[in-house]
Amino acid sequence: MSRFSLTAQQWFPLPRADVFAFFADAFQLEAITPPWLNFQVRTPRPIQMSVGRLIDYRLKLHGIPIRWRTEITQWEPPFRFEDSQLRGPYRLWQHEHVFEERDGGTLMTDRVRYDLFGGKLVHSIFVRPDLQRIFAYRQQEIPRLLGLGDEACCCCRPVEIASC
Repeated sequence: MSRFSLTAQQWFPLPRADVFAFFADAFQLEAITPPWLNFQVRTPRPIQMSVGRLIDYRLKLHGIPIRWRTEITQWEPPFRFEDSQLRGPYRLWQHEHVFEERDGGTLMTDRVRYDLFGGKLVHSIFVRPDLQRIFAYRQQEIPRLLGLGDEACCCCRPVEIASC
């Protein structure tokens, strides 16, 4: 089994509570996920976030339909939350979202730990490029969805993916 990590950061000129609220809405995932994944939240609205909350999704990955279920395993508004895959394409997927007040705005950090089937070869050919594209798309779309416009500086740290 191969273990990998992904880290992405983005700063927004907004209060932490506003940025946290955006990410705490599971339906925002549909808007910040690239269209080529055909991502849909299947859990009915409203989704009240809390530890133990299960959320179901459907997507297509390289043309293959996938059902994904996550559980909210940590919930500490407005500081952080974590979701973990219960069913989906990975052996392990733990995604922590951290929100810090920084430089008059909010620094949001994604930290993902994951294992996959197929090891390093599948990771290098498919998973790594897909995750880089997905998180780059998010970094582009989130400022627009937060109403910041093109001129707003939403400094990003490039997505880092590493073997653990």
